[in-house]
Amino acid sequence: MTTPQDPIELYFWPTPNGWKVSIALEEMGLPYTLKLINIGAGEQFAAEFLAIAPNNRMPAIVDPQGPDGSPISIFESGAILQYLARKTGQFGGTTERERIAVEQWLMWQMGGLGPMAGQAHHFMKYAPAMDPPNDIPYAKNRYGAETARLYGVLDRQLANNRYVAGDFFSIADMSIWGWASLWEGQQQTLDDKPHFARWLAEVGARPGVIAGRALAAEKRGAAKDLARSKTLFKSAK
Repeated sequence: MTTPQDPIELYFWPTPNGWKVSIALEEMGLPYTLKLINIGAGEQFAAEFLAIAPNNRMPAIVDPQGPDGSPISIFESGAILQYLARKTGQFGGTTERERIAVEQWLMWQMGGLGPMAGQAHHFMKYAPAMDPPNDIPYAKNRYGAETARLYGVLDRQLANNRYVAGDFFSIADMSIWGWASLWEGQQQTLDDKPHFARWLAEVGARPGVIAGRALAAEKRGAAKDLARSKTLFKSAK
């Protein structure tokens, strides 16, 4: 029989998407057991992990006390954040207007910033380090410019709000911060984004964010090593 203290299983590797959930678990004070999924070694394609995350991407969780007290596995970082916010009653907004604000900025990250910043990071850091190198100026310019536009959107939102969805810290901030914290690797600037810079520092100083970001930090590899991985950028068959 499960108890309220039964830990959630976190299937994780220290990347911006992984940080979303490790930060949420720390901020919400939920006990969890770490299950590392080495994406450079291809562990995301193992049958055991695919049974939990059929899209062969981490993070994923298994909650032994899911709906009605029965275990549940969840993949996709945004879905996990929404589930945990509902489960705990934390960081999802307390009114319908707040919940809508949180959800729209969470979707903004999932559909916009995450994919664009991820592509910028790929073509600016990983692709040139591949063997042979894949240095593609068009891709670097395209994704770099779109990431800059999105950070401009974020800066304007934060000009009138302490946090992304308003004056309260939420899962929207958790979803965005990990990607935004890597702005230098995306070849962005904060010089013209003072509100973004203020938010980045304030969120980054939270104990839960610090702990979630530090989880398995020693496992983060150099761009050159990851770029030469034979499994990192392939798809499951």
